[in-house]
Amino acid sequence: MAVKIRLRRMGAKKSPFYRIVVADSRYPRDGRFIEEIGTYNPVVSPIEVKIDADKAKQWLGNGAQPTDTVKALLKKEGIL
Repeated sequence: MAVKIRLRRMGAKKSPFYRIVVADSRYPRDGRFIEEIGTYNPVVSPIEVKIDADKAKQWLGNGAQPTDTVKALLKKEGIL
C-alpha cells in the first residue's frame, strides 16, 4: 500500500479550500482517506496553513510520501 500525504479539495466553485490528508495512492483525490492532518486556505490573505506537526512527522517516519505541493507547504511550516 503506497501512502501519500496530499491535498483534498473542499469549498465552493472558484473558492477552493484544501484539507491535508494521508491517503492510499489508489484512492481518488477527494475520496477515502486514512487521516486528516491539516488545512490549507489559499483564498485568504495572507495564505492560511495549519498542520499538525506531530502527526505529519509520524506519517513521514512511517514512509508516507508527500506530493510536491504538500512538500512545499511542509517546508514552509518548518516540518521538513
